[in-house]
Amino acid sequence: MANAGCGSLATILFLFTFQAALLQGAAQIPVVSQNLVTDNVSVVEGEMAIISCRVKDNDDSVIQLLNPNRQTIYFRDMRPLKDARFQLVNFSDNELRVSLSNVSLSDEGRYVCQLYTDPPQEAYADITVLVPPGNPIIDARDEVLSEGNETEMTCTAMSSKPAAAIRWLKGDKELPGKPKVELTYDRMYTVTSRLTFTVNKEDDGVPVVCIVDHPAVKDFQAQKYLEVQYKPEVKIMVEFPQGLTREGENLELTCQAKGKPQPQRVNWVKVDDDVPSHAVITGADLYIENLNKSYNGTYRCVAANSLGESYDDYVLYVYDALTTTPTPTTATTFITSSSLHPEASQDTAPSTEPAAHDSRAGEGAPRTVDHAVIGGVVAVVVFAMLCLLIVLGRYFARHKGTYFTHEAKGADDAADADTAIINAEGGHTNSDEKKEYYI
Repeated sequence: MANAGCGSLATILFLFTFQAALLQGAAQIPVVSQNLVTDNVSVVEGEMAIISCRVKDNDDSVIQLLNPNRQTIYFRDMRPLKDARFQLVNFSDNELRVSLSNVSLSDEGRYVCQLYTDPPQEAYADITVLVPPGNPIIDARDEVLSEGNETEMTCTAMSSKPAAAIRWLKGDKELPGKPKVELTYDRMYTVTSRLTFTVNKEDDGVPVVCIVDHPAVKDFQAQKYLEVQYKPEVKIMVEFPQGLTREGENLELTCQAKGKPQPQRVNWVKVDDDVPSHAVITGADLYIENLNKSYNGTYRCVAANSLGESYDDYVLYVYDALTTTPTPTTATTFITSSSLHPEASQDTAPSTEPAAHDSRAGEGAPRTVDHAVIGGVVAVVVFAMLCLLIVLGRYFARHKGTYFTHEAKGADDAADADTAIINAEGGHTNSDEKKEYYI
Protein backbone atom coordinates (compact mmCIF):
# COMPACT_ATOMS: atom_id res chain seq x y z
CA MET A 1 0.00 0.00 0.00
CA ALA A 2 2.84 2.37 0.84
CA ASN A 3 4.61 1.59 -2.40
CA ALA A 4 1.39 2.23 -4.40
CA GLY A 5 0.87 5.57 -2.67
CA CYS A 6 4.45 6.59 -3.32
CA GLY A 7 4.08 5.63 -6.97
CA SER A 8 0.95 7.75 -7.41
CA LEU A 9 2.56 10.71 -5.73
CA ALA A 10 5.62 10.39 -7.94
CA THR A 11 3.42 10.34 -11.05
CA ILE A 12 1.59 13.49 -10.00
CA LEU A 13 4.82 15.31 -9.21
CA PHE A 14 6.19 14.29 -12.59
CA LEU A 15 3.10 15.66 -14.36
CA PHE A 16 3.31 18.99 -12.58
CA THR A 17 7.03 19.27 -13.29
CA PHE A 18 6.49 18.33 -16.92
CA GLN A 19 3.64 20.80 -17.38
CA ALA A 20 5.73 23.61 -15.86
CA ALA A 21 8.65 22.80 -18.17
CA LEU A 22 6.34 22.79 -21.18
CA LEU A 23 4.90 26.13 -20.25
CA GLN A 24 8.38 27.60 -19.74
CA GLY A 25 9.60 26.21 -23.05
CA ALA A 26 6.49 27.39 -24.82
CA ALA A 27 7.23 30.89 -23.61
CA GLN A 28 10.63 30.84 -25.31
CA ILE A 29 9.74 29.14 -28.67
CA PRO A 30 7.36 30.73 -31.17
CA VAL A 31 4.43 28.40 -32.06
CA VAL A 32 2.49 28.09 -35.31
CA SER A 33 -1.29 28.31 -34.81
CA GLN A 34 -2.87 24.85 -34.47
CA ASN A 35 -6.49 23.66 -34.59
CA LEU A 36 -7.77 21.67 -31.61
CA VAL A 37 -11.25 20.19 -32.11
CA THR A 38 -13.59 17.77 -30.35
CA ASP A 39 -17.29 16.78 -30.52
CA ASN A 40 -20.26 16.80 -28.17
CA VAL A 41 -21.47 13.36 -27.16
CA SER A 42 -24.97 12.06 -26.36
CA VAL A 43 -25.02 8.63 -24.75
CA VAL A 44 -27.73 6.46 -23.20
CA GLU A 45 -27.29 5.73 -19.53
CA GLY A 46 -25.30 2.52 -19.04
CA GLU A 47 -23.70 2.59 -22.47
CA MET A 48 -20.27 3.77 -23.64
CA ALA A 49 -19.16 7.30 -24.62
CA ILE A 50 -16.16 8.12 -26.84
CA ILE A 51 -14.29 11.43 -26.37
CA SER A 52 -11.87 12.44 -29.12
CA CYS A 53 -9.37 15.33 -28.97
CA ARG A 54 -7.91 16.01 -32.44
CA VAL A 55 -5.07 18.33 -33.54
CA LYS A 56 -4.25 19.47 -37.05
CA ASP A 57 -0.55 20.05 -37.84
CA ASN A 58 0.68 19.15 -34.36
CA ASP A 59 4.29 20.16 -33.55
CA ASP A 60 4.77 17.63 -30.77
CA SER A 61 2.68 19.63 -28.33
CA VAL A 62 1.22 17.64 -25.46
CA ILE A 63 -2.52 16.73 -25.45
CA GLN A 64 -4.42 15.98 -22.29
CA LEU A 65 -8.07 15.36 -21.33
CA LEU A 66 -9.72 16.84 -18.22
CA ASN A 67 -13.05 15.96 -16.59
CA PRO A 68 -15.71 18.58 -15.63
CA ASN A 69 -13.91 19.08 -12.31
CA ARG A 70 -10.69 19.96 -14.21
CA GLN A 71 -9.02 16.72 -13.11
CA THR A 72 -6.62 15.14 -15.60
CA ILE A 73 -8.03 11.94 -17.07
CA TYR A 74 -5.27 11.31 -19.59
CA PHE A 75 -1.94 13.10 -20.03
CA ARG A 76 -0.65 11.91 -23.35
CA ASP A 77 -1.05 8.12 -22.98
CA MET A 78 -0.92 8.09 -19.17
CA ARG A 79 -4.03 7.97 -16.96
CA PRO A 80 -3.47 9.70 -13.59
CA LEU A 81 -7.20 9.44 -12.64
CA LYS A 82 -7.97 6.19 -10.87
CA ASP A 83 -11.24 5.44 -12.70
CA ALA A 84 -10.97 2.21 -14.66
CA ARG A 85 -14.03 3.09 -16.73
CA PHE A 86 -11.80 5.44 -18.74
CA GLN A 87 -9.71 3.56 -21.26
CA LEU A 88 -7.29 4.74 -23.93
CA VAL A 89 -8.58 3.95 -27.41
CA ASN A 90 -5.99 5.77 -29.51
CA PHE A 91 -2.99 8.04 -28.91
CA SER A 92 -0.93 9.73 -31.59
CA ASP A 93 0.56 13.14 -32.35
CA ASN A 94 -2.79 14.21 -33.80
CA GLU A 95 -5.38 12.48 -31.60
CA LEU A 96 -6.16 11.44 -28.06
CA ARG A 97 -9.25 9.20 -27.99
CA VAL A 98 -10.68 7.90 -24.71
CA SER A 99 -13.70 5.69 -23.94
CA LEU A 100 -15.96 5.94 -20.90
CA SER A 101 -18.00 2.80 -20.19
CA ASN A 102 -21.15 2.34 -18.09
CA VAL A 103 -22.04 6.02 -18.24
CA SER A 104 -24.20 7.39 -15.42
CA LEU A 105 -25.88 10.72 -14.78
CA SER A 106 -22.93 11.80 -12.60
CA ASP A 107 -20.67 11.64 -15.66
CA GLU A 108 -22.65 14.35 -17.44
CA GLY A 109 -20.89 17.69 -17.97
CA ARG A 110 -18.20 19.54 -19.98
CA TYR A 111 -14.93 17.72 -20.68
CA VAL A 112 -11.85 19.69 -21.75
CA CYS A 113 -9.32 18.85 -24.45
CA GLN A 114 -6.16 20.81 -23.72
CA LEU A 115 -3.15 21.39 -25.97
CA TYR A 116 0.03 22.82 -24.43
CA THR A 117 0.98 25.66 -26.73
CA ASP A 118 1.67 29.34 -26.18
CA PRO A 119 -0.95 30.29 -25.32
CA PRO A 120 -2.56 26.91 -24.39
CA GLN A 121 -5.56 25.86 -26.49
CA GLU A 122 -8.75 24.26 -25.20
CA ALA A 123 -11.75 22.61 -26.83
CA TYR A 124 -14.87 21.45 -25.00
CA ALA A 125 -16.90 18.25 -25.35
CA ASP A 126 -20.28 18.25 -23.62
CA ILE A 127 -21.48 14.80 -22.60
CA THR A 128 -25.27 14.49 -22.38
CA VAL A 129 -26.64 11.38 -20.67
CA LEU A 130 -29.98 10.14 -22.02
CA VAL A 131 -32.31 8.24 -19.72
CA PRO A 132 -35.11 6.34 -21.52
CA PRO A 133 -38.59 6.42 -20.00
CA GLY A 134 -40.24 3.46 -18.42
CA ASN A 135 -42.87 1.45 -20.27
CA PRO A 136 -45.79 3.73 -21.20
CA ILE A 137 -48.98 3.11 -19.26
CA ILE A 138 -52.48 3.65 -20.75
CA ASP A 139 -55.41 4.28 -18.43
CA ALA A 140 -59.01 4.42 -19.73
CA ARG A 141 -61.83 6.10 -17.85
CA ASP A 142 -64.40 3.64 -19.29
CA GLU A 143 -63.71 -0.02 -19.98
CA VAL A 144 -66.95 -0.49 -21.96
CA LEU A 145 -68.18 2.39 -24.09
CA SER A 146 -71.56 3.23 -25.58
CA GLU A 147 -72.06 4.56 -29.09
CA GLY A 148 -72.10 8.36 -29.18
CA ASN A 149 -70.52 8.82 -25.73
CA GLU A 150 -67.31 10.73 -24.95
CA THR A 151 -64.42 8.95 -23.29
CA GLU A 152 -61.00 9.88 -21.95
CA MET A 153 -57.63 8.09 -21.95
CA THR A 154 -54.26 8.98 -20.41
CA CYS A 155 -50.77 7.78 -21.32
CA THR A 156 -47.83 8.23 -18.93
CA ALA A 157 -44.08 8.02 -19.68
CA MET A 158 -42.12 8.17 -16.41
CA SER A 159 -38.55 9.04 -15.38
CA SER A 160 -36.91 10.08 -18.63
CA LYS A 161 -34.25 12.57 -19.59
CA PRO A 162 -34.96 14.66 -21.55
CA ALA A 163 -38.76 14.78 -21.41
CA ALA A 164 -40.49 12.40 -23.84
CA ALA A 165 -43.08 13.38 -26.46
CA ILE A 166 -46.36 11.42 -26.69
CA ARG A 167 -48.51 10.92 -29.79
CA TRP A 168 -51.92 9.20 -30.15
CA LEU A 169 -53.30 7.02 -32.94
CA LYS A 170 -56.84 5.65 -33.24
CA GLY A 171 -56.62 3.10 -35.99
CA ASP A 172 -54.76 4.92 -38.78
CA LYS A 173 -55.83 8.40 -37.67
CA GLU A 174 -53.65 10.58 -35.44
CA LEU A 175 -55.47 12.40 -32.63
CA PRO A 176 -54.21 15.40 -30.63
CA GLY A 177 -53.56 14.95 -26.91
CA LYS A 178 -52.91 17.41 -24.09
CA PRO A 179 -49.44 16.83 -22.54
CA LYS A 180 -48.32 17.68 -19.01
CA VAL A 181 -44.60 17.63 -18.04
CA GLU A 182 -43.35 17.28 -14.46
CA LEU A 183 -39.73 17.52 -13.25
CA THR A 184 -38.97 15.13 -10.38
CA TYR A 185 -36.47 15.55 -7.55
CA ASP A 186 -33.81 13.42 -9.33
CA ARG A 187 -33.82 15.67 -12.40
CA MET A 188 -36.04 13.24 -14.31
CA TYR A 189 -39.16 14.08 -16.31
CA THR A 190 -42.59 12.47 -16.18
CA VAL A 191 -44.93 13.20 -19.10
CA THR A 192 -48.69 12.55 -19.06
CA SER A 193 -50.85 13.03 -22.17
CA ARG A 194 -54.66 13.17 -21.97
CA LEU A 195 -56.86 12.22 -24.95
CA THR A 196 -60.62 12.93 -25.21
CA PHE A 197 -62.80 11.72 -28.11
CA THR A 198 -66.29 10.48 -29.02
CA VAL A 199 -66.82 6.88 -30.07
CA ASN A 200 -69.19 5.33 -32.61
CA LYS A 201 -70.03 1.77 -33.54
CA GLU A 202 -67.27 1.65 -36.17
CA ASP A 203 -64.72 2.10 -33.34
CA ASP A 204 -65.52 -1.28 -31.79
CA GLY A 205 -62.34 -3.36 -31.79
CA VAL A 206 -60.16 -0.47 -33.05
CA PRO A 207 -56.80 -0.06 -31.24
CA VAL A 208 -55.85 3.22 -29.57
CA VAL A 209 -52.04 3.50 -29.56
CA CYS A 210 -49.87 5.69 -27.33
CA ILE A 211 -46.49 6.32 -29.04
CA VAL A 212 -43.56 7.64 -26.99
CA ASP A 213 -40.87 9.56 -28.89
CA HIS A 214 -37.49 9.81 -27.12
CA PRO A 215 -33.90 9.97 -28.43
CA ALA A 216 -32.93 7.00 -26.25
CA VAL A 217 -35.58 4.58 -27.58
CA LYS A 218 -37.39 3.69 -30.82
CA ASP A 219 -40.85 2.22 -31.44
CA PHE A 220 -41.82 2.61 -27.80
CA GLN A 221 -45.60 2.29 -27.51
CA ALA A 222 -48.60 0.83 -25.73
CA GLN A 223 -52.10 0.19 -27.04
CA LYS A 224 -55.62 -0.55 -25.87
CA TYR A 225 -58.52 -1.90 -27.91
CA LEU A 226 -61.88 -0.16 -27.76
CA GLU A 227 -65.03 -2.03 -26.80
CA VAL A 228 -68.09 -0.13 -28.02
CA GLN A 229 -71.70 -1.15 -27.51
CA TYR A 230 -74.33 0.00 -30.01
CA LYS A 231 -78.02 -0.40 -30.88
CA PRO A 232 -79.02 -3.15 -33.34
CA GLU A 233 -78.70 -2.70 -37.08
CA VAL A 234 -81.78 -4.19 -38.76
CA LYS A 235 -82.23 -5.15 -42.43
CA ILE A 236 -85.06 -7.09 -44.10
CA MET A 237 -84.06 -9.52 -46.88
CA VAL A 238 -86.59 -10.81 -49.46
CA GLU A 239 -86.06 -14.54 -49.91
CA PHE A 240 -89.09 -15.06 -52.20
CA PRO A 241 -90.38 -13.98 -54.67
CA GLN A 242 -87.53 -12.58 -56.76
CA GLY A 243 -89.54 -9.79 -58.37
CA LEU A 244 -93.10 -8.47 -58.14
CA THR A 245 -95.46 -10.00 -55.59
CA ARG A 246 -98.66 -11.31 -57.20
CA GLU A 247 -101.90 -12.85 -56.03
CA GLY A 248 -101.66 -16.54 -55.26
CA GLU A 249 -97.90 -16.48 -54.66
CA ASN A 250 -96.04 -16.93 -51.38
CA LEU A 251 -93.91 -14.36 -49.55
CA GLU A 252 -90.85 -15.13 -47.41
CA LEU A 253 -88.91 -12.40 -45.53
CA THR A 254 -85.83 -12.71 -43.30
CA CYS A 255 -84.85 -10.13 -40.68
CA GLN A 256 -81.12 -9.66 -40.08
CA ALA A 257 -80.22 -7.92 -36.80
CA LYS A 258 -76.73 -7.15 -35.52
CA GLY A 259 -75.78 -5.23 -32.40
CA LYS A 260 -73.60 -5.22 -29.29
CA PRO A 261 -74.79 -6.84 -27.17
CA GLN A 262 -76.42 -9.08 -29.80
CA PRO A 263 -80.26 -8.89 -29.86
CA GLN A 264 -81.74 -12.01 -28.33
CA ARG A 265 -84.90 -12.00 -30.45
CA VAL A 266 -86.73 -10.02 -33.13
CA ASN A 267 -90.43 -9.22 -33.58
CA TRP A 268 -92.59 -8.92 -36.70
CA VAL A 269 -95.51 -6.49 -36.71
CA LYS A 270 -97.74 -4.89 -39.31
CA VAL A 271 -98.00 -1.12 -39.07
CA ASP A 272 -101.55 0.07 -38.27
CA ASP A 273 -102.93 -3.47 -38.57
CA ASP A 274 -102.52 -7.06 -37.44
CA VAL A 275 -100.29 -9.61 -39.08
CA PRO A 276 -102.44 -12.03 -41.18
CA SER A 277 -103.69 -14.86 -39.04
CA HIS A 278 -102.21 -17.61 -41.21
CA ALA A 279 -98.76 -15.93 -41.43
CA VAL A 280 -95.99 -18.08 -39.98
CA ILE A 281 -93.25 -16.40 -37.90
CA THR A 282 -90.23 -18.58 -37.15
CA GLY A 283 -87.48 -16.72 -35.33
CA ALA A 284 -86.39 -13.96 -37.69
CA ASP A 285 -88.41 -15.29 -40.70
CA LEU A 286 -91.89 -14.24 -41.84
CA TYR A 287 -93.79 -16.55 -44.24
CA ILE A 288 -97.17 -15.78 -45.85
CA GLU A 289 -98.91 -18.19 -48.28
CA ASN A 290 -101.40 -17.47 -51.07
CA LEU A 291 -101.09 -13.68 -51.18
CA ASN A 292 -104.04 -11.42 -51.94
CA LYS A 293 -104.60 -7.68 -51.94
CA SER A 294 -105.94 -7.67 -48.39
CA TYR A 295 -102.39 -8.31 -47.19
CA ASN A 296 -101.12 -5.00 -48.60
CA GLY A 297 -99.36 -2.82 -46.03
CA THR A 298 -96.10 -2.17 -44.17
CA TYR A 299 -94.46 -5.05 -42.33
CA ARG A 300 -91.89 -4.11 -39.69
CA CYS A 301 -89.07 -6.09 -38.09
CA VAL A 302 -88.06 -4.79 -34.63
CA ALA A 303 -84.88 -5.79 -32.74
CA ALA A 304 -83.76 -4.54 -29.31
CA ASN A 305 -80.87 -4.80 -26.86
CA SER A 306 -79.87 -2.99 -23.67
CA LEU A 307 -79.04 0.22 -25.59
CA GLY A 308 -82.38 0.53 -27.40
CA GLU A 309 -84.30 -0.79 -30.38
CA SER A 310 -84.18 -0.38 -34.16
CA TYR A 311 -86.40 -1.54 -37.01
CA ASP A 312 -86.65 -1.94 -40.77
CA ASP A 313 -89.83 -1.77 -42.90
CA TYR A 314 -91.05 -3.72 -45.92
CA VAL A 315 -93.97 -2.29 -47.95
CA LEU A 316 -96.03 -5.09 -49.49
CA TYR A 317 -98.17 -4.46 -52.59
CA VAL A 318 -99.82 -7.47 -54.20
CA TYR A 319 -100.31 -7.27 -57.98
CA ASP A 320 -102.89 -9.10 -60.07
CA ALA A 321 -102.05 -12.65 -61.05
CA LEU A 322 -100.58 -13.10 -64.54
CA THR A 323 -103.03 -14.07 -67.36
CA THR A 324 -102.00 -16.49 -70.14
CA THR A 325 -103.96 -14.95 -73.11
CA PRO A 326 -104.56 -11.20 -73.20
CA THR A 327 -107.83 -10.01 -74.81
CA PRO A 328 -107.21 -7.61 -77.77
CA THR A 329 -109.27 -4.42 -78.11
CA THR A 330 -110.45 -2.53 -81.18
CA ALA A 331 -108.69 0.71 -80.30
CA THR A 332 -105.10 1.63 -79.64
CA THR A 333 -104.49 1.72 -75.89
CA PHE A 334 -101.42 2.89 -74.03
CA ILE A 335 -101.07 0.79 -70.88
CA THR A 336 -99.19 2.02 -67.86
CA SER A 337 -98.72 0.60 -64.42
CA SER A 338 -101.24 3.05 -63.02
CA SER A 339 -103.90 2.09 -65.60
CA LEU A 340 -103.37 -1.61 -64.92
CA HIS A 341 -103.68 -1.03 -61.17
CA PRO A 342 -105.36 2.30 -60.47
CA GLU A 343 -105.41 1.49 -56.80
CA ALA A 344 -101.60 1.71 -56.75
CA SER A 345 -101.69 5.47 -57.31
CA GLN A 346 -104.16 5.83 -54.45
CA ASP A 347 -102.02 3.88 -52.00
CA THR A 348 -100.50 5.64 -49.04
CA ALA A 349 -97.08 7.26 -49.38
CA PRO A 350 -94.17 4.85 -48.78
CA SER A 351 -92.35 4.93 -45.46
CA THR A 352 -89.80 7.67 -45.01
CA GLU A 353 -87.37 5.26 -43.33
CA PRO A 354 -84.35 4.88 -45.64
CA ALA A 355 -84.14 1.15 -44.95
CA ALA A 356 -87.74 0.40 -46.06
CA HIS A 357 -88.33 -2.10 -48.85
CA ASP A 358 -91.21 -1.76 -51.32
CA SER A 359 -92.58 -4.75 -53.23
CA ARG A 360 -94.02 -2.33 -55.80
CA ALA A 361 -90.46 -1.58 -56.90
CA GLY A 362 -89.39 -5.20 -56.81
CA GLU A 363 -86.60 -4.29 -54.42
CA GLY A 364 -84.18 -7.03 -53.62
CA ALA A 365 -84.53 -8.74 -57.05
CA PRO A 366 -84.36 -7.81 -60.76
CA ARG A 367 -87.60 -6.57 -62.32
CA THR A 368 -89.61 -9.03 -64.46
CA VAL A 369 -91.35 -8.09 -67.73
CA ASP A 370 -95.12 -8.61 -68.09
CA HIS A 371 -95.12 -10.43 -71.46
CA ALA A 372 -98.93 -10.68 -71.55
CA VAL A 373 -99.30 -6.90 -71.39
CA ILE A 374 -96.70 -6.39 -74.11
CA GLY A 375 -98.39 -9.00 -76.35
CA GLY A 376 -101.75 -7.31 -75.91
CA VAL A 377 -100.35 -3.91 -76.87
CA VAL A 378 -98.70 -5.33 -80.00
CA ALA A 379 -101.90 -7.12 -81.04
CA VAL A 380 -103.97 -3.95 -80.64
CA VAL A 381 -101.50 -1.92 -82.71
CA VAL A 382 -101.46 -4.52 -85.52
CA PHE A 383 -105.26 -4.73 -85.56
CA ALA A 384 -105.59 -0.95 -85.74
CA MET A 385 -103.15 -0.78 -88.66
CA LEU A 386 -105.14 -3.45 -90.57
CA CYS A 387 -108.36 -1.53 -90.04
CA LEU A 388 -106.70 1.63 -91.30
CA LEU A 389 -105.48 -0.12 -94.45
CA ILE A 390 -109.00 -1.46 -95.21
CA VAL A 391 -110.57 1.98 -94.81
CA LEU A 392 -107.98 3.61 -97.04
CA GLY A 393 -108.46 0.87 -99.69
CA ARG A 394 -112.20 1.40 -99.85
CA TYR A 395 -111.75 5.15 -100.09
CA PHE A 396 -109.40 4.99 -103.04
CA ALA A 397 -111.56 2.37 -104.78
CA ARG A 398 -114.62 4.63 -104.72
CA HIS A 399 -112.75 7.50 -106.37
CA LYS A 400 -111.31 5.47 -109.26
CA GLY A 401 -113.23 4.78 -112.68
CA THR A 402 -114.35 6.08 -116.09
CA TYR A 403 -116.03 9.51 -116.39
CA PHE A 404 -118.98 9.85 -118.92
CA THR A 405 -120.36 13.04 -120.52
CA HIS A 406 -123.95 13.62 -121.64
CA GLU A 407 -123.35 13.16 -125.38
CA ALA A 408 -126.26 13.26 -127.81
CA LYS A 409 -127.83 10.06 -129.00
CA GLY A 410 -126.78 8.95 -132.43
CA ALA A 411 -123.21 9.98 -131.87
CA ASP A 412 -122.07 6.54 -132.92
CA ASP A 413 -123.36 7.09 -136.53
CA ALA A 414 -122.03 10.63 -136.90
CA ALA A 415 -118.79 11.32 -138.72
CA ASP A 416 -117.65 13.75 -136.06
CA ALA A 417 -118.81 15.30 -132.84
CA ASP A 418 -120.42 18.34 -134.43
CA THR A 419 -122.51 16.18 -136.75
CA ALA A 420 -123.55 14.04 -133.78
CA ILE A 421 -124.76 17.12 -131.93
CA ILE A 422 -126.67 18.40 -134.95
CA ASN A 423 -128.29 15.04 -135.53
CA ALA A 424 -129.04 14.57 -131.87
CA GLU A 425 -132.52 14.07 -130.72
CA GLY A 426 -134.16 17.31 -129.74
CA GLY A 427 -132.85 19.35 -132.68
CA HIS A 428 -129.99 21.28 -131.10
CA THR A 429 -129.08 24.18 -133.33
CA ASN A 430 -126.45 25.96 -131.31
CA SER A 431 -123.54 23.57 -131.19
CA ASP A 432 -121.39 25.91 -129.13
CA GLU A 433 -123.87 25.79 -126.27
CA LYS A 434 -124.07 22.01 -126.37
CA LYS A 435 -120.36 21.36 -126.06
CA GLU A 436 -119.22 19.81 -122.84
CA TYR A 437 -115.65 20.07 -121.61
CA TYR A 438 -113.99 17.91 -119.03
CA ILE A 439 -111.07 19.24 -117.16
